[in-house]
Amino acid sequence: MDHPRKFAQETPDRPAYVMVETGEVVTYGQMEERANQCAHLFRDAGVEIGDKVAICMENNVRYLEVAQAAVRAGLYYTCISVHLGVEEVEYIVNDCGAKVFVTSLEKREIAEAVRDRMPGVTTRLMVGGAVEGYENYEEKRSAFPTTPIAGELEGKDMLYSSGTTGRPKGVVPGKLEHPLGQLPDTDLLIFKVYGMDESTVYLSPAPLYHAAPIRYCLGTHRLGGTVIVMSRFDSEEFLSLIEKHKVTHTQLVPTMFVRMLKLPEEVRKKYDMSSLKVAIHAAAPCPIPIKEQMIEWWGPIIFEYYAGTEANMYVMIGSEDWLKHKGSVGKILVGTLHILDDNENELPPGTPGAIYVDSPFDFEYHNDPEKTKKSRTSKGWTTLGDVGYLDEEGYLYLTDRKFDMIISGGVNIYPQEAENLLITHPKVRDAAVFGVPNPEFGEEVKAVVELLDSGNAGPEMEKELIEFCRDNLSHVKCPKSIDFKEELPRTPTGKLLKRLLKDKYWVGYSKRIGS
Repeated sequence: MDHPRKFAQETPDRPAYVMVETGEVVTYGQMEERANQCAHLFRDAGVEIGDKVAICMENNVRYLEVAQAAVRAGLYYTCISVHLGVEEVEYIVNDCGAKVFVTSLEKREIAEAVRDRMPGVTTRLMVGGAVEGYENYEEKRSAFPTTPIAGELEGKDMLYSSGTTGRPKGVVPGKLEHPLGQLPDTDLLIFKVYGMDESTVYLSPAPLYHAAPIRYCLGTHRLGGTVIVMSRFDSEEFLSLIEKHKVTHTQLVPTMFVRMLKLPEEVRKKYDMSSLKVAIHAAAPCPIPIKEQMIEWWGPIIFEYYAGTEANMYVMIGSEDWLKHKGSVGKILVGTLHILDDNENELPPGTPGAIYVDSPFDFEYHNDPEKTKKSRTSKGWTTLGDVGYLDEEGYLYLTDRKFDMIISGGVNIYPQEAENLLITHPKVRDAAVFGVPNPEFGEEVKAVVELLDSGNAGPEMEKELIEFCRDNLSHVKCPKSIDFKEELPRTPTGKLLKRLLKDKYWVGYSKRIGS
């Protein structure tokens, strides 16, 4: 198996990645030297194999080198969304046990807010400058050798996925046990399935703190390809970059499909797309009509997959198979899928049940042995918590989403945090939060609230509660609109019957993922 170092030695001037916003090109030779320097910096800071590094910054020229350094130093690295609130960032940094916190001058406001709230962090670094309490990353890194550190061991990401209680949970994808560059071939199987190699030009339009973007960018570097990093997605710019850089592979979410399809036809036909070999999509349901239009536009180069931050399974389907099995997310690449009832009995084809996988890929939820235990059967098969069924040919169809998760524009949102917050408002008696249809993002966050005094219901109260949420949570988790009810439906045991609230908003829409 290859490693970026091979290409740094053989073709040091080959572009490893290009930052679209600034135009800066980082070669394999430069990435190798800078990642080695950063790895030395980590070791000098007392960070040893198996320790944690937290990264919270926008897509910038240092992001991938810091991640590469963590891999070389045998560390777990946690990428944190820049859209989270101060308390959320604080929680993740402390929960993951980070010893180093890397941020940027652009994110100085949140950096200053969490500076004294991370007792386990011994080194605070800032890219592009420094404020009080932080060291300038570039200045500190430049003091170290460009040669590899001693005792390199393959590090891994430890990314956070929200739990059923709304509190994020870190996903630890197995032990650190492989010498650098000696991972098993199964770790690169996915990329090879898509025909990625040294000639690959991979266009990444999403934030690097998400699981798929960071993993696919680093995977491209394993193969010697070039990554084109967008700071933010823009429909027409995305198409122009395919032409400009002769992009061969890219990965999107269905919301991006929708936005591109809304471009005027003359704009869509303006750019040469002939270099594009594979367009991958995942993270959210893609309506069948949208996918049909994309295949008609781009040809049978669109691949869909079903997986999770837990990386315990990878189910995939290409365009030709999808056209024969519309709505399916495909077949599993490694391992065996099982559809089980609540008693772990295997269900026949066509019958929905909990989706489990028997695979060689293991994981655990950091600091949550109970959640880890619940994700497994008595045989050790693991689940992401979703419900679906297999057809007679072994193709998987998803019929429901894990718990009450909302997927808006490819972002997973758990409503419990907003519900718990709304209930603390002095004028609120009860609250329910769930997803309702949105033509562009698939879903948006909706709240239904029971007030202490129903006479207060109305637009002003709606505005007050939305602002209350936005003051305490990242905006993506907050309701876009709020309705009011005299009393929310609960069972005698206190269970909220959320389906009774949701159904009226979904009249005329299919609730099946991919429909």
